[in-house]
Amino acid sequence: MKKLLLPLVTLALGVTSAAQAQTAPATVAGPVATAPSDRFQMQGGEVILMQGKRPTALNKNVLLSNGTKINYKSGIVEFPGGKITTLKEGDYVRPNGDVVFATPASAAQARGDNSVPATATFNTYVDPRPAPATPAAMETRLGEMNTKISLMAEKIQLLNQKITLLSTNAQRPTDTAALDQKIQAIDTKLK
Repeated sequence: MKKLLLPLVTLALGVTSAAQAQTAPATVAGPVATAPSDRFQMQGGEVILMQGKRPTALNKNVLLSNGTKINYKSGIVEFPGGKITTLKEGDYVRPNGDVVFATPASAAQARGDNSVPATATFNTYVDPRPAPATPAAMETRLGEMNTKISLMAEKIQLLNQKITLLSTNAQRPTDTAALDQKIQAIDTKLK
């Protein structure tokens, strides 16, 4: 009886592990060597790795260093906080986990807004100024841009303070005139 029981237990364990292997989720790729300019792009109904202009097919789901998961078959992206979005054709994920949308419609759908027509396109921004002719002119332009970025960061901080004030004092009106004046001053500098 013992000789018969041992092969049956072994057979049962083998069937169980085979069944588990069939139901196991798709494996996740190990670290993928990427450059900051690389992207995981939805193309032809699947996610591929674009390194420069060279596409590489994926055969496993991807786990980025920040914890973002990308399903290479469906284009479902799960962020570390639990938020989920689905890539549309042309959308891509950068190696740092940022999502870049190919069209205004795919960006709107990701935030739950279906009012944007599928044919909508992004406008291309062209800097009307001529390219800087000298390294000194380039440094001047970069300095101007850095100043604007600093002003925008300051404006965001002031707007966040205003939101906090307005949301914490819901029962009584809050005076935000001082913050409004600072925001207007920054807007004047940005023009």
